[in-house]
This record gives sequence, C-alpha cells and structure tokens, in this order.
Amino acid sequence: MAGIIEFSGTVLTGPNEERRGLWSVDGRLTFHRPPTSPDAVLGGWVLPGFVDAHCHVGLGPGGVVPDAMAEEQARTDRDAGTLLVRDAGAASDTRWLQQRHDMPRLIRAGRHIARSRRYLRDFAVEVEPDGLVEAVRKQARAGDGWVKLVGDWIDRDAGDLAPSFPDAVVRDAVQAAHDEGARVTAHCFAEDTLDQMLDAGIDCIEHATGLLPRHVPRLAAQGVPIVPTLINIDTFPDIARQAEAKFPRYAEHMHALWERRYERVYEAFEAGVRIYAGTDAGSVIRHGRIADEILSLHRAGLPPAAALDAACWGARTWLGAEGISEGASADVVICREDPRRVPATVASLRHVVLRGEVIR
Repeated sequence: MAGIIEFSGTVLTGPNEERRGLWSVDGRLTFHRPPTSPDAVLGGWVLPGFVDAHCHVGLGPGGVVPDAMAEEQARTDRDAGTLLVRDAGAASDTRWLQQRHDMPRLIRAGRHIARSRRYLRDFAVEVEPDGLVEAVRKQARAGDGWVKLVGDWIDRDAGDLAPSFPDAVVRDAVQAAHDEGARVTAHCFAEDTLDQMLDAGIDCIEHATGLLPRHVPRLAAQGVPIVPTLINIDTFPDIARQAEAKFPRYAEHMHALWERRYERVYEAFEAGVRIYAGTDAGSVIRHGRIADEILSLHRAGLPPAAALDAACWGARTWLGAEGISEGASADVVICREDPRRVPATVASLRHVVLRGEVIR
C-alpha cells in the first residue's frame, strides 16, 4: 500500500528545470511537506518515468505470445524505468495489462496494418488497398487513439523497399483514422515512403531511416515527430547480409540507410523536428532497453538533456501523460548522478517508483 516517500535529491521537472523538496503521498506527488514522517527516503536525481514510444508488449518473433510472456515483457520494461509505453502494434489484445497497477501505463495502437504478404508473418492485419480504409477504422476503434501502418517493406518483384499502398489510399486511410479521433503513425524505412506519408497528413513517423534534406522542413512545418528506434536500426547490417545473395539492391539500400542513421537524426534535431525515444522491443529487440535508446540518441548528436527529453518530459507531454507536477501520479525514476552530465547513469537506476510504490 502506497504511503509517504520523501525524495531528498534534486528533482528535474524539465530538461533544464530543477526543484528540491518532493514527496509521494498515497501515490500522488506533492511539493508540500506532509505533516507526518515519510515511510521511505530516496536520494538521487529524480526524473519522470521513462517513455518507450515504440514498443510491442504481447509480441514476439513469431507473433502472439502467451499472457505470461507479455507480463514478463512489461515487467522487464518497468524494471528498466519505462513507466509509460506507447505500444506501436501488438498481435494480441493487451487491455488486461492496463488493469494491473504494478505494470507500466500502456497506450495501445491495436494491430499493425500491412499489405498482404508484405510484412513479418503473423504480426499484422494484412489487407489489399481496397481494404485499407476499413481496416484503419477498425483498429482506430480497437486502440487507444493510435493506428499503426506498415508504410513500406521489401517488394520481392522489385527487389527493393517500396511503399505498401498507393498514395490516394493512404490519404483516405489517414483521414478515416482522423475521423475516428485517432492519430496515425507509420513504419517507414525508405525515402519515397516519407513523401507519401507527409502528403497524407501522417501524425508520426517510425524509424525514418530514409530521411532526406527535402523531408526535414516538411516534418518541422507539419509538426510531425519521428521515433528513430536506433537500437533496432543497428540490425540493418545483419538484414543486408542475409538478403544480399537474393536481393542485392535491397541489401545495398538497407546498409546505406544504416550508415547515415545518426547523421539523419541529428539533421532533424537541428531543424527543430521533435524526436522521441523508442526501442522497438518485442520482435528481435529484447525489452528493457530504453537506456540504450537514450544513449544512442546522444551518440547521434543530441545533447544529453535533449536525449533525456525524448524519453521523459517531452515524450509525456506529446502523449498527454503526467510528468512531475503537483498531484501527478508518482511515476518516477531516480538516477545516481545528474543524467544531463553523466548520461550513462540512466542505465543503472537507483530506484524506480510506480504509482507511489517502490519497484526497486
């Protein structure tokens, strides 16, 4: 049962905003000292619980996983400090996890929507172009305000990446989601897919490895953020090696996208494009790696405070979630050192507190 926790260290209420004097009382944050002594005193640098903005709870390499495995995935993320997950497509209904107070908060996107035989087997609802709009409406109603499209994948006839659906159909699908009150995000590896999605009025881009100078001002002007999933993009060289014999053009393209991954993220950041941290855990990436993604964004050139913002304050604001404020849920992580000066400290958290309960 949540009691009173005193946070004795520096509280980061924003990338460059510090306060002292924070407590959790019955699971809610307050800057006012309670009249009774705390049940626990936790020292260190206090931040909002991390956000994994591209994660797949309930999904494994072969598709659906049993509920026990989904619970283990969520627990692994939680113990690493991820206290809010935007699930970017799951093969199973994970609404039951939302009822668990010991699990991270979960924003679901329903199932991926992909072109028939143009994505990983058993991951997505697969449709032809004439079924895309209806599939989007259905998944918009099944999720928590997000729809996930697979914007491109290898076209085996062309031997390279290609958009999954025609431009006009994508525009109609995005509009259908908006009509249902949902936002749309899309898996986008290739360059041309970004043009298609921006033309359609997309709300977010996942991966964005095909980012070119012509896309950057459009992303900034349209307010479309990117979730680069850099630790997943690190798998591209292996994908290229496996495909080289049969699809040499595709292999060369994937390797080129990998080579410029950091440069493209930094160009977008410098131009004012919003960037959020996502691991893509749940397929080939194991859960609990949000610290690795934050540090990868820093390696790409984002200053430490900006890399943290991608998984903390900015990400929570974008998703409409509480941060560190009076009366907010006590969902915080505590670092041993100031993560803006020692970024690696995010990989060895001192404490994790969820809903006022000390998890670790």
